[in-house]
Amino acid sequence: MKLYMVPLAPNPTKVMLYIAQRAHRGLDMGIEQIVVNTVKGRHKEPEHLARNPFGTLPVLELGDGSYLLESLTIIHYLEALFPAGALLPADVKARARALQMERIVELRAAVHMGRYAHATKSPLGRPAEPAVANAAAADLQPAFDYLEQELADNRPFLTGDAPSIADFTLQAACQFLRFIEADLFGDRPGLRAWDERFRASPAGRAVLKC
Repeated sequence: MKLYMVPLAPNPTKVMLYIAQRAHRGLDMGIEQIVVNTVKGRHKEPEHLARNPFGTLPVLELGDGSYLLESLTIIHYLEALFPAGALLPADVKARARALQMERIVELRAAVHMGRYAHATKSPLGRPAEPAVANAAAADLQPAFDYLEQELADNRPFLTGDAPSIADFTLQAACQFLRFIEADLFGDRPGLRAWDERFRASPAGRAVLKC
């Protein structure tokens, strides 16, 4: 399999962190990681559009030459393909809660973190939009409040003792903000401690660039 990605971008980073965490647990999935340089517009060239007509990343090329185009779909595929040592809990209720946490992080925080980054100092050269940035920063505050409350029980990571898909999603978005030298955590010591723990974890050290 081949993972077409670009370092620092949130969605590819989420998958790369997942792969690194599975590797830390002893699983080599044999996935070749190939950079598609979005700054140079390589994602808009015919070679990549043949893989993904939307021109986005990541893309996972399967052994039969077909492609998966969405980060969470790729992770769920790899969870099913390599079930031994999968990260999602086997218990139905615990699994639902882990999936819910990832969706809360993605839809209520990470999406707005991406909006903020592109509206302030977009790596893709988009024009600054202060009103959009301010709205994005405001929109994510309830999610950060929720996560801070969840972390108040001193759990190391968002769903328990080990990094989860939710952690990968949030940390990928955090790296994107660090790249533009932005910090939206505010006075939330739980989230700040979580950030330090994750960045010091084996997956964090293996993948995160800033």
